[in-house]
Amino acid sequence: MWWPLELLPFGAILVVSIMYLLGVRKLQSEKIEWPVGRTISFVVLGNGTLFLATQGPLAYLDTTLLSTHMVQHMLLSMVAPIFLALGAPVTLLLRVTKGKTRKFFARLLHLRIVTVVSFPLVAGFIYILNPWLLYFTGYYQATLTNSLLHNFNHLHFIVVGSLWTWSLIGIDPMPRMGFGLRLFSVFVTLPFHAFLGLTIMNQSDGIARDYYESLNRQWGPTVLEDQQIAGGLLWAAGDIIGLLLFLALAIQWARASEREARRIDRDLDRQERNSLMSGE
Repeated sequence: MWWPLELLPFGAILVVSIMYLLGVRKLQSEKIEWPVGRTISFVVLGNGTLFLATQGPLAYLDTTLLSTHMVQHMLLSMVAPIFLALGAPVTLLLRVTKGKTRKFFARLLHLRIVTVVSFPLVAGFIYILNPWLLYFTGYYQATLTNSLLHNFNHLHFIVVGSLWTWSLIGIDPMPRMGFGLRLFSVFVTLPFHAFLGLTIMNQSDGIARDYYESLNRQWGPTVLEDQQIAGGLLWAAGDIIGLLLFLALAIQWARASEREARRIDRDLDRQERNSLMSGE
């Protein structure tokens, strides 16, 4: 069966999508506008990417080929978080909740721990460290034989990737550094992903080698060839995703500069009108 349905991740994706759409519907019933692009980004592109990563062929082979797992890894931690961040789910949550519930979520966003982990360099360090701990300890092999750890691994890919992406291009109200520092964070993070890909490609002992050899697979690349493919995919994809983040940040920075310029023009116009009126 080449399109198996993994019930736990499928159910989670479905529930989150429905909750987001119900939130949008609530705003519309109150005559509050919500950009269609945000809904498409979160539900269709973001959760759609999560669906492709956790269902079908990738789910069928993610414990058989390291290269397939690596594609899944990149979709969960690099691609989906970009679209989820641009969907502004936290903003939506704050707009649909009222009273004490809204104040509770607002306070969470301003906790010191949130400020620290959302700092781009800190979030980038966590993002970099995460795969090294995963692939070069016994934890990764454990996820291949334990379904609970396997699903938790998927969740932690999403969380770590979202943490980094939200700190860079997220549009939700949370503590965030200036665009210059965020661009610098992307710049210093990129080489580490390339280095990780190269390290995996040249790892002679093999990642979870005992497990993969125990499968006695008679088709496809050998265990070491598969590992080289996986490392190459991570190396190439890391650079591509980094360039996409650079582009997204550059566009956001340009738009922010335009908004600031318009605000300054309005202030100057207002000051000029006040000056003329006082002169009269």
